[in-house]
Amino acid sequence: MVDSSVPLRRTKAIIFDFDGVILESADIKTRAFLELFAAYPQHQSAIQRYHLQNLGVSRYDKFAWIYRELLGKPFTAAERERLGSAFSTLVLEHVLRCPFVPGALETLQALHHQRLVFVASGSPQEELELIVRRRGLSSYFTEVWGTPLKKEQIILRILERFGLHREEVLFVGDGLSDYQAAMATGIQFLARVTPEAQQRWQELGVPRADDLRQICSLIGIAHRAELA
Repeated sequence: MVDSSVPLRRTKAIIFDFDGVILESADIKTRAFLELFAAYPQHQSAIQRYHLQNLGVSRYDKFAWIYRELLGKPFTAAERERLGSAFSTLVLEHVLRCPFVPGALETLQALHHQRLVFVASGSPQEELELIVRRRGLSSYFTEVWGTPLKKEQIILRILERFGLHREEVLFVGDGLSDYQAAMATGIQFLARVTPEAQQRWQELGVPRADDLRQICSLIGIAHRAELA
């Protein structure tokens, strides 16, 4: 379902979150957080809840919150490096094998050479570039952006670097942090709906779509199958 009254026909650039928007990798990250802190069963529910409420936020920010708010331990540089390495080990091979979000690959193919297409992800830059390359997606993206930059910073850099007006840019995300970044920078937002977040998007009145193939019809681009 999508609000077709949203004025998306002027869209010149689309910024995609990655996990849960391009690849069905959001659950992989959730399981990794729980496994990483399996020694603290009393905090598992709080860790999962915080992670799901902050989809798209850097894992390192989440580690810092867990240490500060739940464990009451100092989050040292050594712990940061250890946890980051362990997390990457837990998720990388699964992300390289997981399926695409329905309609994501077809949409990227249809947008190719038709619009500027970016990724703004909470994953570390080097890891993100590796995954994009290994999944054969590099040619579909104008640029790929990950942490340590925040998504608001990424959006502003894209606007400046490509001379784009805010109304010409659409952010497609599945997390509240994606929505907040879009609102903070004044660009349009479309939510990829998952069962867990459906009620939240409805309450916020956010334009939303179950299938990413709807993006092309909204901005006036036909899928390859429609052109055949």
